[in-house]
Amino acid sequence: MDSFPAFFALSGRKVVIAGTGEGAAAKARLFEGSPASVVRVDGAAALDPDSYAGAVLAFIDSDDIAFCETAAKAARMAGALVNVVDKPMYSDFSTPAVIDRGALVAAVGTGGASPMLASVLRGDIEARLPEGSGRIAALLSQMRDEVKDAFPDMAQRRAFLREAITGPVAQAALDGEMDEARDLLKALLSQAPGLQRGIVWLLDGRGPADLLSLRALRAISDADVVAADARVDKGVMARVRRDAPRLTDLSEQELIRRAAKGERVARILAALPDHHLIRTLKAGGVAVEILPVASA
Repeated sequence: MDSFPAFFALSGRKVVIAGTGEGAAAKARLFEGSPASVVRVDGAAALDPDSYAGAVLAFIDSDDIAFCETAAKAARMAGALVNVVDKPMYSDFSTPAVIDRGALVAAVGTGGASPMLASVLRGDIEARLPEGSGRIAALLSQMRDEVKDAFPDMAQRRAFLREAITGPVAQAALDGEMDEARDLLKALLSQAPGLQRGIVWLLDGRGPADLLSLRALRAISDADVVAADARVDKGVMARVRRDAPRLTDLSEQELIRRAAKGERVARILAALPDHHLIRTLKAGGVAVEILPVASA
């Protein structure tokens, strides 16, 4: 990962855009409808640190390199992070291609290496995110405390939210029926104890990674915890969700214990699934799904 992606809260924040070119205008359009206070400056004001006081981000656009360097220095003196349009060597961060769905924001970045590639990929992602998807995120944000109180355990919370965002709650929000979506989410919370369905996915991790089936890729993306043999293909492990906890105890009893708590465990093997392992897990009351590689 050459660049670390991060999202800045904009409510009550100041953003300064220096310059008058098309690049500056494009940056200003990015913040249309946002709760940020956007300030446009040019000329001598763009070179004065006072113009950037209290700003979290500063965007600078000019063909004059001396102007860019001086404006960037002024912005940094005021504590702002700086992006100089189309000049990554003078920038603290690059601007990604943004998919704006209100409370739901997705971004694709290339570290400034290829904005065109990021733009093309943004179009692909945008087509997969319905216009109303931000309403789902907004609803979950409004009820965050209720969900956390009902599920103090992170794995159980993930299982509940997975159920919420793939069922009738999400569909009602997509349709704009927010009162109905809220009622459905509350009803789902009242059924909370019955939602915890643990599972152990057994994956063939010998590689190569491009032979993983779509179901296997979904499993290692959704897993609450991952248990992998030491000899699993590195390309396969690269597809695992980075923030998923890794099990050091790979015993059958630990897998059973985790699944009994409602966790979804991805057990990635360096060999074909062992029949003894499968029988033991099933005897322990665990739901088991075997995910072989895709057809070569």
